[in-house]
Amino acid sequence: MMNNMGEPTVLALLGLLGGMVLGLAARLGRFCTLGAIEDALYAQDDTRLRMWGIAIGTAIIGSFALAATGLLQPEQTIYLAFAFQPLASILGGLMFGYGMALAGNCGYGALARLGGGDLRSFVIVLVMGLAAFATISGPLAYLRVAAFAQTPADAAPGIAQGLSGLTGLPVNGIGIAIGAAVLGMTLSAAPFRSNLRAVFWGVCVGLAIVSGWAGTQWVAVAGFAPTVVESHTFAAPLGETMLYAMTASGSSLSFGIGSVLGVLLGAFIGSLVKGHFRWEACEDPRELRRQIAGAALMGVGAVLAMGCSIGQGLSAISVLAYSAPLVMAGIFAGAGIGLRQLITGFARIA
Repeated sequence: MMNNMGEPTVLALLGLLGGMVLGLAARLGRFCTLGAIEDALYAQDDTRLRMWGIAIGTAIIGSFALAATGLLQPEQTIYLAFAFQPLASILGGLMFGYGMALAGNCGYGALARLGGGDLRSFVIVLVMGLAAFATISGPLAYLRVAAFAQTPADAAPGIAQGLSGLTGLPVNGIGIAIGAAVLGMTLSAAPFRSNLRAVFWGVCVGLAIVSGWAGTQWVAVAGFAPTVVESHTFAAPLGETMLYAMTASGSSLSFGIGSVLGVLLGAFIGSLVKGHFRWEACEDPRELRRQIAGAALMGVGAVLAMGCSIGQGLSAISVLAYSAPLVMAGIFAGAGIGLRQLITGFARIA
């Protein structure tokens, strides 16, 4: 297949298929980062947080099962290839979470809304992609490198490897056990267990992450060109997609571009199935200003944290990177601060 289609096209198709599942999950399963946090904080409803737990547990078990069968080399992923930087993880997570609250969605959520006809999300996607690339290789890159220069990881780059060194137990067995524990805790609530739709879409999201690892690792092993082993994330790929749209004749497709287009397509199909597709635009300049500021913060924050809510919250945690829990805690805290500011204001004391 790679001989006929070329590796970039195969990678893009792999990203497209997984991205479609993520887009469908957002529209048909209501899988959403900010929505899960808002429900938990203000509606005392943890259903969507538990969906995240199902997705995380599934992704961890699937990823370490791939590693156990030789179908994934986790140390080749970006999340384990570079040394853990706690300060960058905290700062990036806080910036991303606060920006997500201001914008009203993360990059993944904005793509899902755009697929349903929300043109306000188009602005979020554009600004976030620009801010991410400005931080990766643009003017802000000088500050990023000066403050958080990346260095290779040590011999125990992740949680499973670290625990293996302490206990002598096999790395993949530890990973699968942690994933099973996450699933067990998530399914401990009987009302959630009976919500088959939520459980189903949580599993689908987790499997989409696993499919990204499996597909890109296969291309890296079977292909001839150097290939990054990656799964879904939505910060730098937004910028990649914008660049490809402008320079397709001189650039190549990638997994990230396929993933972005897949979420758009999956969300479009899902919105049609639900009968929710409709064109929407921003009518309030203040709302637009807030969304632009939030998108810019998300783009910068995601690069500092080496991933967005999907990149760190699912892809990085699936290989048990040290950064993932810290980044997600920062995202939750930043989103909580932003939601408090928007909903009740800081002047009010509970």
